[in-house]
Amino acid sequence: MPLHYPFSAVVGSDDMALALTLTAVSPQVGGVLIRGEKGTAKSTMVRALAGVLPEIEVVTGDRFSSAPDDRGAETPDGRIPTDAPTERRPVRLVELPVGVSEDRITGSLHLESALSEGVTVFQPGLLARAHRGILYVDEVNLLHDHVVDQLLDAAAMGRVTVERDGLSVEHAARFVLVGTMNPEEGELRPQLLDRFGLTVEVAAPRDPGLRAEVVRRRIAFEADPAGFAAAYADDERALRERIATARRVLDRVELTEWALATIARVCAGFDVDGMRADIVTARAAAAHAAWHGRTGIGREDIRVAARMALPHRRRRAPFDAPGLDEELLDRLLGDDDEPDPDPRDEEPQAENAEPSESADDSSSTDTPSTDQAPAGASAEHAEHETVPEPGQDSDGPAAPDSETSPGGPGSDATIADGGEDAQHDSPAGTEDAPATSADSDSTAGPAASQPGTVASASEPYRTRLFSVAGSGEGATGRRSRARTSSGRRVGAGEFTGSDLHLPATIRSAAPHQAARGRVAGHDGAEHTRLLLAPEDLRSAVREGRESNLVLFCVDASGSMAARTRMEQVKTAILSLLLDAYRRRDKVGLVTFRGFGAQVALPPTSSVDVAATRLADLPAGGRTPLAEGLLTTAEVLRIESIRDRRRRPLVVVVTDGRATHGPHALARSRAAAAGLASLGVASVVVDCETGRFRMGLAAELAAHLGAEHVPLGEVTADSLTRTVDVHTDRARTASRSEGAVAPAPRPDRAAAPTPTTRNEVA
Repeated sequence: MPLHYPFSAVVGSDDMALALTLTAVSPQVGGVLIRGEKGTAKSTMVRALAGVLPEIEVVTGDRFSSAPDDRGAETPDGRIPTDAPTERRPVRLVELPVGVSEDRITGSLHLESALSEGVTVFQPGLLARAHRGILYVDEVNLLHDHVVDQLLDAAAMGRVTVERDGLSVEHAARFVLVGTMNPEEGELRPQLLDRFGLTVEVAAPRDPGLRAEVVRRRIAFEADPAGFAAAYADDERALRERIATARRVLDRVELTEWALATIARVCAGFDVDGMRADIVTARAAAAHAAWHGRTGIGREDIRVAARMALPHRRRRAPFDAPGLDEELLDRLLGDDDEPDPDPRDEEPQAENAEPSESADDSSSTDTPSTDQAPAGASAEHAEHETVPEPGQDSDGPAAPDSETSPGGPGSDATIADGGEDAQHDSPAGTEDAPATSADSDSTAGPAASQPGTVASASEPYRTRLFSVAGSGEGATGRRSRARTSSGRRVGAGEFTGSDLHLPATIRSAAPHQAARGRVAGHDGAEHTRLLLAPEDLRSAVREGRESNLVLFCVDASGSMAARTRMEQVKTAILSLLLDAYRRRDKVGLVTFRGFGAQVALPPTSSVDVAATRLADLPAGGRTPLAEGLLTTAEVLRIESIRDRRRRPLVVVVTDGRATHGPHALARSRAAAAGLASLGVASVVVDCETGRFRMGLAAELAAHLGAEHVPLGEVTADSLTRTVDVHTDRARTASRSEGAVAPAPRPDRAAAPTPTTRNEVA
């Protein structure tokens, strides 16, 4: 059995150590979600947790870790004898792989017994193995939706029910759910996020001495794992004894009226959703008091519990940064007198029950000073910092794009000063047309006359569903049709090792029974079971929804800054990003302005990062449309090498103008034709406004083979209004001709015309 890094040897992760310890003291807290950057000992500390947990007593030989009190109860293996012997064993830490199949989670039919012996035997899954232990999910935010659904059911009910392949099985599954994730890889579904009792943010220490100590200990462990573990054996034993003592004290911790009222005031003050936050905060505060040997809950216990139980429950929208305002927390806790703890209630610690230095630091100094960053804010703050444009100071306004501009710094200043490039974005879409339109950069108002102006987005809205035609085989999601591991069964195919399609398997084997020597059962002849061969096995083919790569190609030139147009554009993109978040898509962002294009965000699952980059996107300069399309094609090429199964959807947001370089319009059309040759599904969101429109975005959509959608029709509501308007006009025309208009059908929802590929989200 491989040795794990000792829990007490981890340094620089006090909040994480405390959260895991409180969950160990009181499993009813509901588990821990650990968010943080790469290389911060998240997995190391979780795997080490099992080594400091007290042993549990189980029924000997029971596959479901039944407790002694469960003797006499029914399990899938039958009734447990009331006199069944018991034994003590360490707590299990069961790891749930990201790519786990459904049958391995909840259990399935034991194929060998079914096919060779003709008997139905239940094979328990990972949730059964994790009963009364720890279920650990690394990169929990990358789990497929069908796996998340299974975890939600088990976490809510404390039981697992299996109804498939002729099985009807139910068994207990109460476990501590611990997940780790890197926010850069995407966020967690809100339903699963709420199931974690506590959440902490971790980051690598910035103190050079502490970093040196981390490296020193890690190298020592890798050089001699057994010797390193032996050096911390006493610290591990002391920590284990202190957890056991805290569990005994926990039964006597009293939730007073003062503590209950304070917890309710804090949760209400942070406007959290539901009542789970109050319950988790109360349990965590009790566990913290017991950890320090107290039977009364004080203000500091509530403060520590709130810092970990509330940040992930107060998020109002997917793009809101998690975290907790500690000044508000202190105000809500108030300074009213709390009941003085009775010195007689203090639980004496065992003589040798002090944990190691690092573990003790995580408990005795578990509440950082107020000048530290709030829990849940450090890593997320770094993620959401403003990313300056090339050539832009972090504290100043957006500067010209010197990295992609041949003219270097100050090139756009010539434009602003009315130099020879002042008419760079002409309304005709070519470099030779005069800048006479109201939408040209030189006459677009103050926003356009200052290259690099940053506009803010308004509140996002519900968008239409843009999907990829056909059926794919990408990761499970909620956008386009696909053959997935979950969904409705539509057929059978070659056996893949899971999801056996039993009827199809029998049909495949039936024609070969006589040749294999099976004797029919009649006139007293002996029956023989169905004779199967490996080539007879079939897996179910299921159809569901897949996630896609939604790649935004955004025009950020000067013409887009005219008359608050960029605010509308950013609002539309933010709304589409919110839709991508809900549908579990990957997103990328390519922008073009000035003299070239850049990849503002490589394809990622973190929609939060995309929203942040969008908020900081400046507008101004020429319109290098061809460069934007060529850069988009290159991003798609690279991404297809990384993941060929994920189908892309390109969303080009532009007014269709092209004003950079010679023959700009011709080059942009050639780039559009090249992108169309890749067979990529695409949508052109037309941002052109005003009374006189040139329709260049519609022409671009034709060259791309894309769907053309005016900016105002991105919303789902606009689609319904458009259909209603056309219906009303048709009725009016019918009445004017003396015809009788048919009565409206209230039960029939408005649908898009057959030529569109959109649906109402």
